[in-house]
Amino acid sequence: MNKETYINEALQLSSQSLTYMVSQQLAAHYPDQGILQTGDCDFDVRSYAGAGLCEVQTHQHPYPQINYTWLRGEEGGEIARSLENAWQTISWQDQSFDLLLLSWTAYGTTYSLQWLIGASQAAVETFFSAVCDWNTEIRDEIMVFDEGSWEKSQELYYAIKNASLDNLILPGTLKHDIFRDLQRFFESKTTYEHYNIAWKRGIILVGPPGNGKTHMIKGLLNALEYPCLYVKSFDAQYSTNNANIRAVFDRARRSAPCIVVLEDLDSLINDTNRAFFLNEVDGFNANQGVVLLATTNHPEAIDPAIMNRPSRFDRKYYFSLPELAERMAYIQQWNTALHSSTQLTELGIQQAAEATDGFSFAYLKELFVSALMRWIDIKDQTTMDLVILEQATFLREQMVTEQPDEEEDEA
Repeated sequence: MNKETYINEALQLSSQSLTYMVSQQLAAHYPDQGILQTGDCDFDVRSYAGAGLCEVQTHQHPYPQINYTWLRGEEGGEIARSLENAWQTISWQDQSFDLLLLSWTAYGTTYSLQWLIGASQAAVETFFSAVCDWNTEIRDEIMVFDEGSWEKSQELYYAIKNASLDNLILPGTLKHDIFRDLQRFFESKTTYEHYNIAWKRGIILVGPPGNGKTHMIKGLLNALEYPCLYVKSFDAQYSTNNANIRAVFDRARRSAPCIVVLEDLDSLINDTNRAFFLNEVDGFNANQGVVLLATTNHPEAIDPAIMNRPSRFDRKYYFSLPELAERMAYIQQWNTALHSSTQLTELGIQQAAEATDGFSFAYLKELFVSALMRWIDIKDQTTMDLVILEQATFLREQMVTEQPDEEEDEA
């Protein structure tokens, strides 16, 4: 086989015959070796080699086709490179493998396949399993599902590691109740098995935006330290909602015990995918050790079959607007973190808490941010106590701007 011309010749074939012809030709050229064809995204040899677990050499003849992507970050950006068409040689545990990578587009869809060639079928399957096992293991990262595939996010992982339940202010024992609910669940596997009860749980956090649902989830993940699978969307350009829902639950069952986060559940589930979602939640599959942790700002938009049916989301916790006591605690927490020159007096804290009835925690945060910006401009003319009250009035006007129209529509 002439490797220098093989990729070019293979890509001349029609999409319908390419994979069959390539596999047939490789089998003919390597009759005594093992060959494995895969399109599995978990077979990521580049990441495996990057961790020092194997060595990869890319053949320069034929010239490899590399796709360059610019990844923009908060502090500049970096180049990401991915091979699309190339031959590689892999060294792993005193064994050597050839790897052929091919990518092509047909009818607007991009396909990527790899062919791994080794000394025997057992050898290629062992290496394939080792790479996939390593890539699916969740370490210092969060698995994020978006556009029909999984990606590992260290950024989200560290955002969660910086979140704590200690500085989350919620009414009464709500925070403790949710934490103990999940903690007891994960500790009780043998009890569930002894009584032949399905070891799974569905929890949904309900309430208007800006009242701590997301903070609660991050704090729980940090405190419990179980693998997290975060679902951004079931929509994708090249796959269906049903296929993506199945992919999420398949990964959850392999990662269990784990927590699957479904933020804004009302936007994830619709009339088209609801039946399939429900089947995955409590159909024939056991989902042992899987916790579904969902949030919604609009429970009325979710089908009662999801919200009210036992064995689906059997725990509902409500996050309402903070009352006076919670607002006082939140304002005191913020005030303590401020520079002494910008801190409120005790009277100012009391007045601010009373003036912010109907504010969410998100609006209280915005109150302090906007007040600090305002104070910098006029600090020689007033006090922070007065600035806070002024900004509270300003934000309240923003909150009710749409209210007259809404009332008119309702009438």
